[in-house]
Amino acid sequence: MSRIGRSPIQMPDGVSAQVEGNLITVKGPLGTLTQEFSDVDIKIDGNVISLSRKNDNNDVKAKHGLYRALIANMVKGVKEGFTRNLVIKGVGYKANKVGNKLVLNLGYSHSIDVVEPEGIKIECPTATDIKITGIDKQKVGQLASNIRDLRKVEPYHGYGVRYDDEVVIRKQGKTAGKGKK
Repeated sequence: MSRIGRSPIQMPDGVSAQVEGNLITVKGPLGTLTQEFSDVDIKIDGNVISLSRKNDNNDVKAKHGLYRALIANMVKGVKEGFTRNLVIKGVGYKANKVGNKLVLNLGYSHSIDVVEPEGIKIECPTATDIKITGIDKQKVGQLASNIRDLRKVEPYHGYGVRYDDEVVIRKQGKTAGKGKK
């Protein structure tokens, strides 16, 4: 049995779940999320959600842990939400929030506009920090990754967009002509 899939999910106060056919709906103070599932049985006993397999195929074993992780992320998302922070580094690189758009100046000849998707909130506490929050972990992470891909971090000066906890391995610059004859 899957080690991840067999552990039960505790629902905190204010969070409820409902299973209808092959669809699970989780409601909480921040919103509602739904997820389709297959090949697993979901049982809700009070504030505990448990999953079990219908058979022992390798595909079903993989889905068992996957659906448990997705449901656990849904429960956490509707209760606390998810946050991803980005940092911009570079001369003249900056971010600004205008209406529901994030306007990025990343060293290109034009500015880049990123429209705020539904259910996701983008904030710019400073000109070089971006904070992305929402209840759906996948949407928050995908938007952060898309923004990060607009200007990848270069290894010599560290200029670009990165996660706040990302470690950039820096390369040593050229040393030609220093001390050589």
